[in-house]
Amino acid sequence: MSSISGPAPAGSALILGVGAFTQALLRTLRDDGARTSAYLTRDYAHHGPRLEGPCHDHRDLPNPCDLIRRERPDVIIPMSIEWALKPWTEEFLALKPPLLCPTGEALRLERERDFARQLCGQYGVPFPRSWFAANRAEAEAIVRREGCAFVLKNPLCSPTSPIHTIVCETPGDTLAWLPQVDDSEGIFLQEYLGRREAGHIALVSDGEVHSLVTNQEYKRAFDGNLGIVAGAPLGGLVERDPEDRHGLARALLLPLQPWFREVGYHGPVQVTGILHEGRWHVLEYNVRLGVTSGPMIARMLSNPFATFAACARNAPLAPRWQEGRRFGCNLTLAGYGYPYTQLTGPRVPLFVEGQPTCDIWWQEVAARADGQLEATGHRIADVAAIADTLDGAITEAYSNIRRLRSLGSYHRTDVGQSLWPPGQA
Repeated sequence: MSSISGPAPAGSALILGVGAFTQALLRTLRDDGARTSAYLTRDYAHHGPRLEGPCHDHRDLPNPCDLIRRERPDVIIPMSIEWALKPWTEEFLALKPPLLCPTGEALRLERERDFARQLCGQYGVPFPRSWFAANRAEAEAIVRREGCAFVLKNPLCSPTSPIHTIVCETPGDTLAWLPQVDDSEGIFLQEYLGRREAGHIALVSDGEVHSLVTNQEYKRAFDGNLGIVAGAPLGGLVERDPEDRHGLARALLLPLQPWFREVGYHGPVQVTGILHEGRWHVLEYNVRLGVTSGPMIARMLSNPFATFAACARNAPLAPRWQEGRRFGCNLTLAGYGYPYTQLTGPRVPLFVEGQPTCDIWWQEVAARADGQLEATGHRIADVAAIADTLDGAITEAYSNIRRLRSLGSYHRTDVGQSLWPPGQA
């Protein structure tokens, strides 16, 4: 079996994913001088990536390892950790790929909820009280004994997890939800500590933590932070923050630096924290750039390709920032039925009025034979604007999302009016 760990042609990137995230990185890295291609890992949201260059459909190429041997990319960027659950994972890792994602022991930080809890305990990082329950009956007993509300999560994190996060705000809410969840992999119960949530994204490489941005995701479906927690955010903000002005990295990432070095962790790390009784507590860690924040980070850097490729090699990093790009605002145009994905509608025309003035990344859309776009699913597009000020980024994003229209679509109109600055409810 050949290896791709040696020298490779300079300037090539392979993105594993679909939709807006993949389209955004393909174009941004190409704008930075890289040769880009994509391996489309799911059956939908192919239109956007195909606009940007060569794409390989997993249905035509079930195993990408020969593609990787042939193209020898300098960096491989995954949208999610589903690559670690594929039949070809062992062969893929044997290639020693330049993957912008940790592997092995380091991957457990996102993959296993209770591992993250134990690690935080070991290094003195605040973490909500949490329990693993083997089944619903055990979970109900814990709720009745503790008398508090819990966030319900799957113990193992993956795109196909039987439980997707359910935020319960009272003990009664928790007990009402438990009979509805699939407990085939058990249930991870994390004590609910309120809504004062924020995140921080860094790159770890050569044993060092390089803070990039502090971010906020608007996860609830409707204005006023009402409705259910959606499967993916309806909006997001990022602030360039290598100095860690809001303290999330100091509280929740830097204490783990000995562990990062011990396991050879290199790749992105995102922590989502909750401010409770004056202290940041970890809600969860992710080991990828993030589907909304990642493209904005790439747009804010003046050397995104070099930065990501060096991190994939566990080399020293020197991120450089573009002048005038300090804040980003992302807005999602949601389609018919979202976030209630059991509701489906027909394909309907999608209209774009005028010429956009910021990035619009396509999610579940397709081009008809007559050239007209149509919405094909629940998430239609992400609109992302970068500016020197927060108000400037928000204003630009809203100016552009109002150019998009399809039957039954909507977007949140209040991003930035709450949850910011970090730690606000």
